[in-house]
Order: sequence, then C-alpha cells, then structure tokens
Amino acid sequence: MKQKLRLAMYAAVALSTVCAGSAFAQGKAGAVVVKGSDTMVNLSAAWAEAFMKDHPETMVSVTGGGSGVGIAALLAGSADVCNSSRDLQPKEKKQGADNGVNCVETNVALDGIAIVVNPANPLTEISSEQLMKIYTGKASNWKDINGQDAKILILSRETSSGTYVFFQEHVLQKQDYSPAVRLMPATSAIIEAVASDKTAIGYVGLGYAASAKDRVKLLPVKADAAGSAIQPTEESVRSGKYWISRPLHCYTNGKPKGAVKAFLDFCLSPAGQNIVREQGYVPLN
Repeated sequence: MKQKLRLAMYAAVALSTVCAGSAFAQGKAGAVVVKGSDTMVNLSAAWAEAFMKDHPETMVSVTGGGSGVGIAALLAGSADVCNSSRDLQPKEKKQGADNGVNCVETNVALDGIAIVVNPANPLTEISSEQLMKIYTGKASNWKDINGQDAKILILSRETSSGTYVFFQEHVLQKQDYSPAVRLMPATSAIIEAVASDKTAIGYVGLGYAASAKDRVKLLPVKADAAGSAIQPTEESVRSGKYWISRPLHCYTNGKPKGAVKAFLDFCLSPAGQNIVREQGYVPLN
C-alpha cells in the first residue's frame, strides 16, 4: 500500500517539457518528468524519493506505461527523461531527427528477464527452445515440454513495452507471438496472474521477480539444449552467463543539464546504484 501511495504521488505532478524551450533549458528548476518503462517504474520512483529528500526544490514525477510510451513522450516534448528497457528503433531515431529531438542515451542499470511460473508448477527449468515453442504457439500444453497435462496460460506485456520487444527479438528470434498469448497492461499484472493460476507462465524484470519470490517461482533458463540452466542473479547477469539480460536506459533530448542532469547524476552515484541493488536489479559497477 505504501508503495502504491508513493507511485500515485509521483504520477500526480504536472508535466514539464524536454525541448529547447523547456524549463531546464532556460536554467530554471521545479520539476523533472520521467515516463516510460514499466520495468523501471519502481526503481525510478525509489530514485525520485531519495533524490527529493536532498533536493526539496525539485519535484520528480514518475509514470510507467511502457518504453514505447516514454519514447513517444520524449519525442513529443512531454517528458524530460524517458525510461526504456530497449534500444531506440531506427524509425524512432528518424522521427526524433525529423522533430529536432537529439535522443541521448544514458545506461543506468542492468536487468535480467526472469521466467516465472506458479509455485505449484513441477517444472524446475526451461530452455530457450521451449520458451520459443510456448510463445509462438507450437506448445499449448505443459505436457508438450515434458510438464503436466494442462493448457498453458501464456502471459506477456503489451506491445508498447520494451520488455515485449526485447523478448521477441532475443528469445523468439523475431518470430510473432502466438495469438493465444494474453497481453497484460503492467508487469505487476503478470505477477498477480502467475501467482493465482497454476498453469500460467510469464516474463518480468528481475526486480519484480525478486520482490515476488514468495509468490512465484523463477525458472532457471538453458540457452541451448547442451548448456546448463542458469538462474537470473546479479552475478549471472553481470557476467553474461544469464543470456536474457539487458541494460536499462534513460533517454534525454540532448545531453542532460540542470535538474535533469542532477537527477541522472544521482541515479549513477554510489547511493543511486545502491538503490538499484535494493530494488532487485543489477548495478552498473
């Protein structure tokens, strides 16, 4: 409940812009608007809470909705910082250039995408091939991958999510998701569905998985049939042994400055990177 109230507080702040005529480009302080990745929303909210304790003159608002939503807001000038769990697409870079928006990337953390099932599911590991079969529709029953005889409830983030795009590119090898996949509006919704349904499977950011480890089961993942199943941890993500991993980005219009730079500098500071670890993600260093 405390976390929900905190997020609601951040979401209620009025918008500022990132374009050349924004408040920060003019050297004024007041508000930093952060939008985008649902994977990063709790992390950014924790950063904002800590930052505002030391900078009471600056209000930082944080909202999710997906990386695509954040990128669109940055390109439209309605966000100062875009949180994104994926890289910019070529069409987005072109749109930015056409609109005079110079998207500058700052890596702020590392993440592993955890595969989660209900604790009652007897499966103890899963392979990249099995994940591909499930999410492309070639396996619709758990027995198709040597599991129980039950139809699989397949859960995914919606198309605006950077995690949706990353999973499709790196796990499905750019194949289409099955029409049977149920698209969920938020990562928290995937956790809730998996926790309440014995037949469900989903994928979530490592921080969400870590905070729900008493309600869902994380499956170690094999990169190939001959490899070992690897659990997503700070060590396995940082070393690259856990192959479904990625950097988490913040995009700004041009190099950060003013209050935006102060906020991102905090995110990258030892205190900010300690918050990354506390939230279940992987610090850069």
